[in-house]
Amino acid sequence: MSLSGRVALVTGGGRGIGRAISLALAADGAAVAVNYRRDEQAARETVREISASGGTARMYLASVDDFDRAEQMVALVHAELGPVSILVNNAGIASRGLSVVDTDPAELRRVVGIDAFGSHYLSKLVVPKMREQERGDIVMISSVASRGLSVNSGPYNMAKAATEALAVTLAREERRHGIRVNVVAPGLVETEMGRRLVKATAGITDMRELDSQMPFGKVCQPEDVANVVRFLVSGRNASITGEIIYCDGRIIS
Repeated sequence: MSLSGRVALVTGGGRGIGRAISLALAADGAAVAVNYRRDEQAARETVREISASGGTARMYLASVDDFDRAEQMVALVHAELGPVSILVNNAGIASRGLSVVDTDPAELRRVVGIDAFGSHYLSKLVVPKMREQERGDIVMISSVASRGLSVNSGPYNMAKAATEALAVTLAREERRHGIRVNVVAPGLVETEMGRRLVKATAGITDMRELDSQMPFGKVCQPEDVANVVRFLVSGRNASITGEIIYCDGRIIS
């Protein structure tokens, strides 16, 4: 699974699923650019943990829905760590749980902007140099929300569906350049966002109370998602591209 000599950029890489992915890719030998938007302390701690384990990581501030800031960040990553050959578009925010009628247009722009526009911007920015490398990998972190399309989740559902459409399109465009593009779509994961969700919808403060309701007896952990990503971007994945891999233990008939 060695990623030695490769540079990975993980958006939203300082906490939750992004943190787990950053740590996993660093453990496999990649130099990791940890992007963050607000939580500087979390990004700093993730970089510190990677460095303490003998890995290479740096933190980069940018809101991925701002193309100019994203462009500046990518240029800095290329200058400091080298050209990106692994991009994990993980950054995303939840919507407020309102109906389509009650959703503020500003919220729609914000949620879709970070998830879908951000993924498009970063892909556009890293692919030219990625084409020049022996191998390139892009992974979009989506959600089973795009499959279930639950009510009162319009912006989030739209954002994840658009991200998946982008991934499949990009996979078809870039396959001839040796770039694999895939989607990992988790269900409920024990993160800060997941905790807020179950507290708001079910009044549950300890997510492990839900373990018995999960297909394999426990709530999905960030590391479970990270392990799928680390396989997809490794040499063990020779032929998988343009796929959506659900990470929730459910079986689709």
